[in-house]
Amino acid sequence: MSELRIHVWLVLLNAPPLCTDTYLDLVRQGASPAYAKIRNDTFRTLTTDPLFRRRVTENSLTRVLNAIAWKLHDANEARVNGWMSPPTLGIPKSLDGTDNMFHSPASVSTRRGRGSVTGTEGSEAGGDNSGSVGYVQGMNVLAAPFLYAAKSEAEAFAAFDRFITHECPGYVRGSMDGVHKGLALVDQILAIVDPRLSSHLLSKGMKAEIYAFPSVLTLCACTPPLPEVLLLWDFLLAYGPHLNLLCIVAQLVLVRDTLLNSQSPKPDFKPLKARPVIDYTVNFARKIPQDLYEQMLAHAQ
Repeated sequence: MSELRIHVWLVLLNAPPLCTDTYLDLVRQGASPAYAKIRNDTFRTLTTDPLFRRRVTENSLTRVLNAIAWKLHDANEARVNGWMSPPTLGIPKSLDGTDNMFHSPASVSTRRGRGSVTGTEGSEAGGDNSGSVGYVQGMNVLAAPFLYAAKSEAEAFAAFDRFITHECPGYVRGSMDGVHKGLALVDQILAIVDPRLSSHLLSKGMKAEIYAFPSVLTLCACTPPLPEVLLLWDFLLAYGPHLNLLCIVAQLVLVRDTLLNSQSPKPDFKPLKARPVIDYTVNFARKIPQDLYEQMLAHAQ
């Protein structure tokens, strides 16, 4: 694995330098309102990928996601209350005075008036957060490549935070509107680059919302093997995450014959083959009308 990859990604994301203490302060805050959902997701993150399991622990992934959840929660509180900056972050120990890095979820409601862990499945706890950026199911897989490539949790946090807040905030809002827009665009793109395959899938009721939701949300990080995901992400971070929609269509075209010959087609993108996917993506980009390409650029915002 390239030691330079995370540094290149940080440059491509234009991520500002992050003081490690900033990350540690977020970790010391304990369990966020989204902690229960995070714990429900982390144990099943890339479970079949031995490279990821050897390099990234579940605790490490949990800490990064919990820190992200706190940062997004505090930023949303600042926005709602009209503060110029988020509330103070530093809390050295858990409420019970122990050194545990996380409270039990039940204790979260007593901290700083944060509210309970209950709420909608797609957003953080408390109120209607459909328009705010927060933890949503699937962010664990989206964070995985950053943790795998990074040399430290703070480095992964800086890259992941920049990515979700600047490149694809629409994917991590409670309503996940960016993901749904992306799925609709996948159907439109396929109809342009391969009308026959598009018609066949639609005739069988196989719309992108059925088979492509994880691939849109995670930028194909859900499709093993991980080394191929990293190669694909090198391309996407260099030329724009919006091209992931074309990458999904490219994966469909790679299994085109199988799908056309099936009376019950169900796309299976495993294993990911980054090089041919990138080649097809570059070719397809030339065929996309300007107005549709502009929708691709804007769909995740």
